[in-house]
Amino acid sequence: MKYFKKLLGENIYLSPLNVEDVEKYAEWFCDFRVTDGVGRSGQIMTVEKEKEWIENASKNGDFFFSIVKLENDELIGNCSLHDISCPNRIGTVGIFIGEEENRSHGYGAEALKLLVEYGFRYLNLNNIMLTVKSFNERAIHCYKKVGFQEFGKRRKSYFLNGKYYDDVYMDILAEEFDGNYIKNKNI
Repeated sequence: MKYFKKLLGENIYLSPLNVEDVEKYAEWFCDFRVTDGVGRSGQIMTVEKEKEWIENASKNGDFFFSIVKLENDELIGNCSLHDISCPNRIGTVGIFIGEEENRSHGYGAEALKLLVEYGFRYLNLNNIMLTVKSFNERAIHCYKKVGFQEFGKRRKSYFLNGKYYDDVYMDILAEEFDGNYIKNKNI
């Protein structure tokens, strides 16, 4: 089996990264429609560089997942819990949906709900944050739907296509999250 249902939701599941997907990830990270939103448009991604990144992704205690459609086991994106500090009980999430036709269908929100529940209920985190570019209104709407709240901005900190944009900082606390989204829990 190519993917494993680590965190099972209603329409998608999160699986550990699979190095066999390296070409798909490299393709996505050469597409401005993906990289503009995640802040990587100034970088060049090759299959070799992406393979090295996937092979090393979880070696430092971070949690990276493929987002996979439940109905057909199609890889549609990636999400992560990273920069985890156990003493402080904090972490950061990141997410993207690769193909335009898979955006605005709730897959990103569902993946984030699974990831946040995992962070709070299995990793014992108390605060999970993210950074989003100010022009990415669709993502900001998604994050608010999950329960993230804006707590600050870094002004004109992201240069893209000749203009500067703000980085928007958002977070959610364990006490603010009451979801029960992981369907394959044992207890």
